[in-house]
Amino acid sequence: MNYNFSINDFEGPLDLLLHLIRSSKMDIYDINVTSITKQYLDFIDHSRDLSVDIASEYLVMAAELIHLKSRLLLNKKEESEEDDDYELNSEEDLRNKLLEYQKVKEVTSTFKELEDRRSAFYTKIPSDLSAYRDEETNLCSDIGIGELLDAFSLFLARQKLSKPLNTKITKRELSVTERRHQIMNILKKVKRCEFTSLFDTLTKPYIVVTFLSVLEMAKNKEINLTQEHNFGRIMIEMK
Repeated sequence: MNYNFSINDFEGPLDLLLHLIRSSKMDIYDINVTSITKQYLDFIDHSRDLSVDIASEYLVMAAELIHLKSRLLLNKKEESEEDDDYELNSEEDLRNKLLEYQKVKEVTSTFKELEDRRSAFYTKIPSDLSAYRDEETNLCSDIGIGELLDAFSLFLARQKLSKPLNTKITKRELSVTERRHQIMNILKKVKRCEFTSLFDTLTKPYIVVTFLSVLEMAKNKEINLTQEHNFGRIMIEMK
């Protein structure tokens, strides 16, 4: 048998054994120990340029295989004290060791695939935003940001069920500052209105800008947000 590859193509003696078993089209549950030992020793013999560190573990496995082969040839079934120095004392020991290594190799391959997938994503390290926190900010004495977000989510759900969002493309973009002034003008006229009534145009950019404008006005304490009872209407009025 000719070997055209180097020992470094394998991750260890068990990796080499699995390769030889597959190349010989053997069943891992019915290994011909005599044949596989000969192939293994031939391979080691063709790899004379190995360093001592690399060769040592392969030579240990060679000793294990020779020991196992001798036990099978002698039909030796009972273990003796000298067998304590060897891991492979039966065909079952060899088979179990190869099956265990094969499972580890398959799991390692799966982990490598997951690692390659994960490398395509970049995660931002959490930032400390405490320096930007205003401890004195209070949106309202009656309701908090949670209730406002819940009302906004319910509003979007109702609009999605009633009709699709208008996807007409417009060149002009509405800023938070401009929308804030518009809301101020509305409140100057009507004094008090329902939170959801501010979303008179159902485009995604308009809805987002309106919601951000309300948040900014509440943060700046320019408006009051009130709710008579849980899940009730949220009303907005000028301070």
